Parts: sequence; structure tokens; C-alpha cells
Amino acid sequence: MKTRIIGTGSCLPANVVTNDDLSKIMDTSDEWISSRTGIRERHLAKEETTASMSVEAAKRAMENAGVTAEEIDLIILGTVSADYVTPSCACEVQAAIGAKNAVAFDINAACSGFMFALHIANAYIQSGIYRTALIIGAETLSKIMDWNDRSTCVLFGDGAGAAVVRADENTGFLAFDLGSDGSRGMVLAGLNRTNNNPLVETSKELQYVHMDGQEVYKFAVTAVPASLHKVLEDAGISAEEIDYFALHQANIRIIQSVAKRLKVSEDKFPISLDHCGNISAASVPILLDEMNKNGLLKPGMKIALSGFGGGLTWASAVVEW
Repeated sequence: MKTRIIGTGSCLPANVVTNDDLSKIMDTSDEWISSRTGIRERHLAKEETTASMSVEAAKRAMENAGVTAEEIDLIILGTVSADYVTPSCACEVQAAIGAKNAVAFDINAACSGFMFALHIANAYIQSGIYRTALIIGAETLSKIMDWNDRSTCVLFGDGAGAAVVRADENTGFLAFDLGSDGSRGMVLAGLNRTNNNPLVETSKELQYVHMDGQEVYKFAVTAVPASLHKVLEDAGISAEEIDYFALHQANIRIIQSVAKRLKVSEDKFPISLDHCGNISAASVPILLDEMNKNGLLKPGMKIALSGFGGGLTWASAVVEW
């Protein structure tokens, strides 16, 4: 028994903010951002929330898959920017779409969140516990960014992506590889609420995400190729046999470096970061949905997926479409 992706969907906020727009409120420029990252614009939430975008992406994925809410057994949502501490965003989605038969929960693996969620769903399906799962990556990162920190805030955007996966006898995921290195976790971090009780004096200052970009880059350009090499070896497939590599959309230079280390043409690496920016857990499913909508994905194709980022974490997979 395999786990097959049978539908995809995504949702981006209506408001687009270009690099030129950002240059009006901070000391930056389109040339500075695009030349270093490949990003030219991103979608930022105004009325949208992590839950509302998740719901829309989920509905589109279910429509694409041709499944009803009652058929969903499991909802796993990867995010670092849920609207509530509790209830989970996955439970909000469950209520909104009417998936009354589903177990729903969130996970936090940052930019690897969607890939970790896929792996969890695959384990449930392989064990026979569940048959059909809705996997979502969703972020409203704009609310946890310091918009005075021009080195970090220009990289990120908001949005949600989803996939419906189902047990299949013949085709689906061929291999997974996941890893974590908590010893380097603080190079990309965002502090949550601190202790707040009668024993401590609490700071009311808002906390934002901060990142050591050079350290994250060093991590990504070594961990991602290594993970992809391992998952390809486990699947018994060469890099040349992969039709597309759908990677987390963090930085064009990281993607170019991975392509070079794998000795694969950059043409096999579709890009959405130019118009989406880095959307953490949502970037892989949004890219996958764009590829699906554009007719790039054909039955029998072999696709390599990889997410990487905060934690530090990484996760790769090979799937036969």
C-alpha cells in the first residue's frame, strides 16, 4: 500500500506587495532584494487569517481530488503562525469544511511542516488506521515579522497550500527522509510568550522572528542535497530520473546551489518565490499546486519534494504522480 497525492489547492492573500513598495517604507530596493533572493513580490494578509486561507486551500484541494468532507479521516496542518494557541488551526478547518469524521491537529516544524505532516499521514495510511488525509501548510508570517528589520522581513509572505492524499495499491510516495538539528535552532527563531505569573515581572514588548541568514544558508546548501541523495537512494532512483524537484522556496541561491550539487539542470526546479516569497510551511504545497494547475504534473512522473528551515529541520520525499 502506498500514499498517493490525489488533489492540490492553494490560497494567497489578495494584496500584493512588491519590492518597490517596501523601498518606500525602509532602506531597500528591488535590485537589492531580487539579486540576493530572487524575490520580487509577496502576498500579505489584510483581511485573511491563517485559518481562512487554510480553509480555502483545503476546499480547492478537495475539489481537485473529487472527495467530500465526510471522506476525510485525518487533517494535519503545519504552521508557526496559527491564529490561536488553542483551538488548533486544523480544528478550525475541520469545523469550517464539515469534516466531522476527521481527527485534526497542528504540527510545528517551521518550513518543513508540510513535509513532516505528509510523512505522518503516510505512516497512518501505511498502518491502515486512516485512508484519506488532508494535509495543509499555512502561514501568516507578516504578523510575526519585525518590519524594521530589512534583512529578514523582505523575505517572507503569507499563504496556504493543501494536498489530499489517499491509500493506493499502485502509485504514490516511494521514500521519505527527515531530520532535525536542534543544536542550531536559534539561528532562526521567534520567541513566544514568556513566563507570566505572580512570581515574575513580565515584559510587554512584542517579540518577532530573527534570523542569521548566513548560518541558515550554510545549513540549507549542505543538508538539502544530502537529504535528497538519501531519499533518492532509498527509492532506487537517480537524480536524472526525477522530472521535477519541488523545493521549499527560501532563496533562489539555495535552489541553484542544490541543483549544482545534484548535477541537475535548474530547469527541473520550478519557482514560486519570485511572486510569493518564503511562506515557510506553505511554500512546498503552494508550488506543487501551481505545478498541478499549469499542467506540469503527469501520471507516472517522479517528483522530489524537500522542505527545510527552522528547528533546524529538513524533510524530503520522492513521489510517483
